[in-house]
Amino acid sequence: MHDITRLPGSRIVEIAKLAFVTPDVDFLCFGESDQPSPVAARDAALAAIDAGVTKYVDVRGVPVLREALAAALSGLHERAVAEERIQVTASGMAALNLALAATVRAGDRVLVHTPAWPNGGNAARLRGAEVSALPLTPEPDGGFRLDLDRLDARLAGTRAFLLNSPNNPTGWTASREELAAILELCRRHGTWLISDEVYSRLIYDGRAVAPSLLDVAIPEDRLIVCNSFSKTWIMTGWRLGWMVLPANSRETIAELVEVTHSSVAPFIQHAGVAALADTATPARFLGFCAEGRRMVGEALAGENGIRYAPPDAAFYAFVGIDGITDSTALARRLLLEHKVAVAPGAAFGEGGEGHLRICFAQSSERLGRALERLRGGLQATGA
Repeated sequence: MHDITRLPGSRIVEIAKLAFVTPDVDFLCFGESDQPSPVAARDAALAAIDAGVTKYVDVRGVPVLREALAAALSGLHERAVAEERIQVTASGMAALNLALAATVRAGDRVLVHTPAWPNGGNAARLRGAEVSALPLTPEPDGGFRLDLDRLDARLAGTRAFLLNSPNNPTGWTASREELAAILELCRRHGTWLISDEVYSRLIYDGRAVAPSLLDVAIPEDRLIVCNSFSKTWIMTGWRLGWMVLPANSRETIAELVEVTHSSVAPFIQHAGVAALADTATPARFLGFCAEGRRMVGEALAGENGIRYAPPDAAFYAFVGIDGITDSTALARRLLLEHKVAVAPGAAFGEGGEGHLRICFAQSSERLGRALERLRGGLQATGA
């Protein structure tokens, strides 16, 4: 079992802690917008509290939320999702932890692709898994792709593959055809596929939702899809997520929820129901993020030594900087000397070094000031 005292610390949190105690910093290092949560969600939570909806509830999630999630997912994806496959969780991270608890034992091999948000791999390490990384292939324009032949070779003997598409931090998004190929490879190797799809609604090509394994998989596949209200509905602090499970497995997973976090606060779940009914917020927030994406592209255009491709989805710019071998030191310098906090690429594992991650889901005023500081800082450091 992995010793928690030797778990690699988050370099994102390292920069954030420094930013919290440094005056006048533009904070772009967390995956969080400066916009408020939907009024409908806040009103629903307050109404539920006022009505005394504060007791223990069904560990699987309140029925009205499970049904609303099943209906929403069935409307978005090519294949219907039955309510019996929905499990409500206390955040998307809780969903990932539960998926790993259900599938992985000490000594098992877990494959992650990188660059990637570090929490998934670290959660697998805490279960005693042997975690290996498959780097995404960098493209000349600054984008990334997943090499399916390399994936095939690495899946042999692998218990679980953690997929994150749309991807944090790169914005890489697998096509429907790539997802079907990934699923078929996992079927052939007998590998569990755990898919983190929290950015699925933040895609910039005009579609309502990014391609998903829910479009191609059957209920019997060894697949667990994890999602959250945090990004699409700007509800990061609410800690509300869900899982789509294989057929006939929810009762077993519910037992794991019971010994992990029991249930999710019922008033928070009622906020989730209201958020799902609020179709305006996802569309408005997507437009808001698209403006931030545009601003980053304009700010970085013409900068020497910069490799950047506008992301297909999510709300991050993952910026490659020629000649940088210590992105954490660069992020600290940008914070202390230029008052802009960004996440170092090294935080996202192999393939991330030499990059900075910028969260552009910010108001135009804040983002514009931060990008001006960032450009000045990069020019001053010779990056």
